[in-house]
Amino acid sequence: MPVLCRPVTHFPEHEITLEDTLEAARRLHPDHPRLETALRLIEHTGVRTRRLLQPLERTLCHPGVAARTELYHEAVRRYLPGLVAEALGEAELSREQIDAVVFVSCTGFTMPSPIVWMINELGFPTHIDQLPVAQLGCAAGSGAISGAARYCRAHPDRNVLIVAFELCSLCYQPTDSDVGSLLSAGLFGDGFAAAVVKGTGDRGISIERSAAETVSHTSDWISYDVRETGFHFRLDSRVRHTMRAVTPAITKLVEEASWTTGELDFVIAHAGGPRILDDLTQFLDIDPALHRFSRAALTEHGNTASVLVFDSLARFFSEGTAAPGARGVIAGFGPGISADFSLGVVL
Repeated sequence: MPVLCRPVTHFPEHEITLEDTLEAARRLHPDHPRLETALRLIEHTGVRTRRLLQPLERTLCHPGVAARTELYHEAVRRYLPGLVAEALGEAELSREQIDAVVFVSCTGFTMPSPIVWMINELGFPTHIDQLPVAQLGCAAGSGAISGAARYCRAHPDRNVLIVAFELCSLCYQPTDSDVGSLLSAGLFGDGFAAAVVKGTGDRGISIERSAAETVSHTSDWISYDVRETGFHFRLDSRVRHTMRAVTPAITKLVEEASWTTGELDFVIAHAGGPRILDDLTQFLDIDPALHRFSRAALTEHGNTASVLVFDSLARFFSEGTAAPGARGVIAGFGPGISADFSLGVVL
């Protein structure tokens, strides 16, 4: 059975607080007719601190798509070596024992993908399978886990390295001032994560089964408009109602394993915001305390897109209170509206 090893997370050094965010919004949009609404929504996200690649004042400027792409490349070269080395250490594997790399990122674009840079500069085998993922957005973290598990199920003697690399701050658009854009500017943060899924193992979380669900006719609720200035993030207020449509698929997967949601020992969910977690609690009928790892990740680092589920998982591993045999769900939600979820058992 595929086994998810303990994830590793890194975050850039520039920290901003909720107060920094609110002050910047007031300074940049003093005459905005719905400024107070936007500020109230930002406060209600539960995000208290975030990490950014650059200092706030530089983040608020747009030097152009080419300059931002170079910043993304520089971050890959700076942060990826240590991140990958730590993840391999957690899995007790060498680079030569990795058979595939899943690289997920929705906040920067390179071709070839950074996986080729890892082969050329970090010494990964030239024959590894390259699996770059760019368009699953926030759902890509959990999607990478389920995809890696399927790969290992087909090839039990192989191992997969997952890298989630998100620089949401490089998508900030100074000219976007609708409430959704202001909310996003106060919600998203930067971060990086890596984890190994082994074909077989005796330490970590065994990935028992996975599933996906897409809510019909919601493709414009979370999306990018691509313009001369790059990606312009679009967030529709109807997103907050999507958990009612998604949770039946999670319940079905749980029941297929002969479990019940009330018996879950852990839930690791990508938290786009606190409303998502509140609704999961209600519709799955679970203990709100199961979301403590996701809430802590959101509070301390904001929405880091595909990285957030690994941030939450790292906290789960660090707490260390789950006994062998503990059962739970790993879930992510993103554009589409798409959801991806897996059932896991602690080894």
